[in-house]
Amino acid sequence: MEQVNEDTLAAARKVIAVHINYPSRAAQRGRTPAQPSYFLKPSSSLALGSADAPSTVERPAGCELLGYEGEIALVIGKPARRVGLEDAWSHVEWITASNDLGVYDLRYADKGSNLRSKGGDGFTPIGPGLIAADAVDPAALRIRTWHNGDLVQDDTTEDLLFPFARLVADLSQLLTLEEGDIILTGTPAGASVAKPGDVVEVEVSAGGLTTGRLATRVEEGTTAFAEFGAVPQADDVQREEAYGSREAAGLAPVAGAAVGHVLTAALKAKLESVCTATLSSQLRKRGLNNVSIDGLTSTRPERRIVGLARTLRYVPNREDLFKTHGGGFNAQKKAIDSVNEGEILVMEARGEKGTGTIGDILALRAQVRGAAAIITDGGVRDFSAVAAMEMPTYYANPHPAVLGRRHIPWDTDITIACGGTTVQPGDIIVADADGILVIPPALADELADDSIAQEREEVFIAEMVEQGHSVDGLYPLNATWRAKYEQWEAGKSDD
Repeated sequence: MEQVNEDTLAAARKVIAVHINYPSRAAQRGRTPAQPSYFLKPSSSLALGSADAPSTVERPAGCELLGYEGEIALVIGKPARRVGLEDAWSHVEWITASNDLGVYDLRYADKGSNLRSKGGDGFTPIGPGLIAADAVDPAALRIRTWHNGDLVQDDTTEDLLFPFARLVADLSQLLTLEEGDIILTGTPAGASVAKPGDVVEVEVSAGGLTTGRLATRVEEGTTAFAEFGAVPQADDVQREEAYGSREAAGLAPVAGAAVGHVLTAALKAKLESVCTATLSSQLRKRGLNNVSIDGLTSTRPERRIVGLARTLRYVPNREDLFKTHGGGFNAQKKAIDSVNEGEILVMEARGEKGTGTIGDILALRAQVRGAAAIITDGGVRDFSAVAAMEMPTYYANPHPAVLGRRHIPWDTDITIACGGTTVQPGDIIVADADGILVIPPALADELADDSIAQEREEVFIAEMVEQGHSVDGLYPLNATWRAKYEQWEAGKSDD
């Protein structure tokens, strides 16, 4: 196999990088671009690296946030100027691995150009092997990144927002891509921060072909920035961006933020320990009567699930709008491909039963991503396959028709209506054989505690009824019976 060498670096007059291209990264960033956007990296940022001979990169003195991004690099083999989509891929000669390194501490300095934040010496290692572009399907490549030996990025090019041929064709409309130029094609979710002493490795593969691992070791810079230029600045916004989330950055949740932070492991365990019937009665005591998603059936009625809501809205089909919103990486696929471990995707289908809203392939993708459940007040296609999955799906009815018969997937992570109630992103969903409840996050802790207490009382009441006592005054507890309950509870505590 051909190897990246000094001649490869010398031939690169331009290094062009794409901002967002993987659906997983778009979901992480919370924005999906309609068109690709780019920035330039100087060719002096290029470096060679392999598992046997890692490149080294300096985290500049005073900087905290050296971000790494595993990417697939395209090496142009013949000039491209105003080429079409059908011809664009033929202008790519090689594919290799790359690491789009940069310091978030300097992002503020150049008004979005990324010159100083991503243009440092050694900030674009590539290699070690070159895969012939004409030997692979550009939509069937795999990219993986390891941070100190731990796999942190693993994605494919199957569902890119902007396929590689489109990038080449798009760029060539305004500028000439010259032989040796390099295009960095975007990074999937999982990019994070490396510290001095860390090793980051990137590998691109296609079937049995591989670039081998591109290895880069981080070193601490010792020369301070001069006072006459921009100096490093890091804040919590940049930390969150660099690490991918506030949690990963070790930051406290934003006050009032629900999604991703309200459902602690302890709270989840409490909610899993009580029935929806008990939770419903506690919600009713607080004046909340319209918090149940009604009329649905579960593929796994024996399961009790607790998770944070992610939302997806379908609007009634209109043929002209389906052409613009129904195809490609539409809102349905975006929602499926961004649902996270333990989350529940709730779909608003307006109670429309005349078509499917989820089928086996997308349900499987949600299960693989760790979704706790899917809830739709519409139909389910490929019902036998969906019903056989470990992940529960709550649905109105099976139906063989495709989504486009009645629906357009419109938008995600907004307030929706499902099964007669309102659901917001970040609401807590609890479901069991009795039904599905939507719990406002602000009430969840006290609701769980009061529900546990209520069920404890009901254990006592059941024992008393079993012993032959009348329910009069016992259910609910009057003052006399409450005193007896407290004695019973104290005795249980002593045990």
